[in-house]
Amino acid sequence: MNFRDRFLDLPRVWGQEDPASDTGGGAGHDIPAPFPDEHLLEIDDDALDRVLRETHFALNDLQRPDGHWVFEFEADATIPAEYVMLQHFLGEIDEERERRIGNYLRQVQMGDGGWPMFHRGVANLSATVKAYLALKLIGDDPAAAHMTRARNLILERGGAAQCNVFTRIALALFGQVPWRAVPAMPVEIMLLPRWFPFHLSKVSYWSRTVIVPLLILNALRPRARNPKGVRVDELFRHHPDRERYPMNATGDAVGVFFAGLDTLFKTAGRRFPKGSRQRAIKKAVEFITPRLNGEDGLGGIFPAMANMVMAFEALGRPRNDPEFVTARKAIDKLLYDRGPDITYCQPCLSPIWDTCLAAHALLEAGEDPDGPVLQKATDWLLEREITETVGDWAWRRPGLKPGGWAFQYWNNYYPDVDDTAVVVMALDRAGDPRSRPAIERATDWILGMQSSNGGWGAFDAENESYYLNAIPFADHGALLDPPTADVTARCVSMLAQLGYGPGHEAVQRGLDFLSREQEADGSWFGRWGVNYIYGTWSALAAFNACGEDLTAPHIRKAVDWLKLRQRPDGGWSEDCATYWPGRRDTMTGSTASQTAWALLALMAAGDVESTAVRRGVAYLEAAPRDGAKWHEPHYTGIGFPRVFYLNYHGYSAYFPLWALARYRNLLRSNERRVRYGM
Repeated sequence: MNFRDRFLDLPRVWGQEDPASDTGGGAGHDIPAPFPDEHLLEIDDDALDRVLRETHFALNDLQRPDGHWVFEFEADATIPAEYVMLQHFLGEIDEERERRIGNYLRQVQMGDGGWPMFHRGVANLSATVKAYLALKLIGDDPAAAHMTRARNLILERGGAAQCNVFTRIALALFGQVPWRAVPAMPVEIMLLPRWFPFHLSKVSYWSRTVIVPLLILNALRPRARNPKGVRVDELFRHHPDRERYPMNATGDAVGVFFAGLDTLFKTAGRRFPKGSRQRAIKKAVEFITPRLNGEDGLGGIFPAMANMVMAFEALGRPRNDPEFVTARKAIDKLLYDRGPDITYCQPCLSPIWDTCLAAHALLEAGEDPDGPVLQKATDWLLEREITETVGDWAWRRPGLKPGGWAFQYWNNYYPDVDDTAVVVMALDRAGDPRSRPAIERATDWILGMQSSNGGWGAFDAENESYYLNAIPFADHGALLDPPTADVTARCVSMLAQLGYGPGHEAVQRGLDFLSREQEADGSWFGRWGVNYIYGTWSALAAFNACGEDLTAPHIRKAVDWLKLRQRPDGGWSEDCATYWPGRRDTMTGSTASQTAWALLALMAAGDVESTAVRRGVAYLEAAPRDGAKWHEPHYTGIGFPRVFYLNYHGYSAYFPLWALARYRNLLRSNERRVRYGM
């Protein structure tokens, strides 16, 4: 069973309805019928050159003075709502900032009263509960029309008792639900040995950094200061003390077993010796302290950072404690002002990812590698190489020397395999000899991070304890970081670009993994981008980089799948709903980034002069733009399938530029084969 099958085998997540049941716009549209050639859009060569020139220079202009790029990074309403909740937990309220966040929350609310996880998605129960609570904390009148619509939707969906685990934890901290509504998470977990069925080494980095401060909160059970005394009892069908709260994360016999264990743990938890509890809390703090990550925050992600601040508060840390102050600053750095009257909180920051991808696009567009733009980008990336910190990945790979890059500005305990591979390919292509030592260190680290099945995960090796997705806490189904096709493809592409051919054992094992992961229809599942278009682009780029026969059946099958997915306007699209079983053909309107991925995939497969590629290029040439960015409201990035989606605002800038420049370059060259790993 491949990763996609293991994922789709999971049940519906609590509080998240299947988009197939939506009667509004969230379900997208089914795959269109093939279009006749007479609808071919003609490419205007002069217009193409003009688009490339304009977007190239506009992207240059967005470079920060120190050499990096960073774009707006948007999730759903839950993150800004949780920011408001954190302020009220601490009792430190900035009313002007909250007013602007309230404007954002009302702006992204849908007509049915709910809040979705992505643009034009289905209303999500848990997101709607958090947004409602946040707006009530801000001061919105519960009798207002938008609040009434939200409340009615919540009650129609079963009420707040049916929310996911993270929402119920937040409600418990505010005293809105009893702690029995929350799965048992004894802090004594910190004392378990490595061989035990549950250990921090067996879950993903994001799970560790979120869970450990939650263990402290679960042990101490603090109450939010909540200075306005806000309650949301009206969101429950019965009084919260009388509600039944689901604990079966999978809905099957395994889930029943773990739900029974949850009841046992809750009973036994009252009998844990105080001494062991204190030792466990101390060990949790000892885990957190070296990973605080300065003003870039624990794990570099908002949920972990917010949980840590609340844990500090529960532990009695004074507000002027240097670590407390720094942790608060890290969270505030995530705030983004979209104009003078709108503010929201980003889930994290993406500067290294944005910088290395922008560099790839500019190199393709003809930017001088020795010029100031790419020299500054190279300098900035080299300064952020992680060479000293031995991170959590070493639990599975002891003795492996560090050498890679994070996703955020800094996150030394958690370098990102995917980012590292893409940074290496950009540095190698730029050709600055100063990069060679860093490239060599990163190559050794990437080789060492390969899992035994031949694939690569994003942050860990061998992170495949799938049974843990059945524990009640894991209702989101994203507790683990197993090898995936897109990350594996990136690592194979990097190795191939550096000269490691299919004869190299690691490369061949990676290619074998990709072959096993191909879907029956020819596509590949996209774990970190939406969805099969992203995975298929990644895989075809890797096969091309390794010199695969582009007429081979598995390559042509992928090409045929991509061509069938093209829309009548020449673009490509895929809705976030494709992560649900039976929804893989769901489409949005064409998007610039997904069209670019499809074009890059087809060109990697040798289809440079095909009708499909010409139509895609014509679509991007004519699509609306504003400076460096094509218009793209739809989300094409992902944190966790079916749970957490991302709008990388840089994707609509560097990916279309990259695809158009590659098309121009291949047409004007004497060969049609892509030379680089991506």
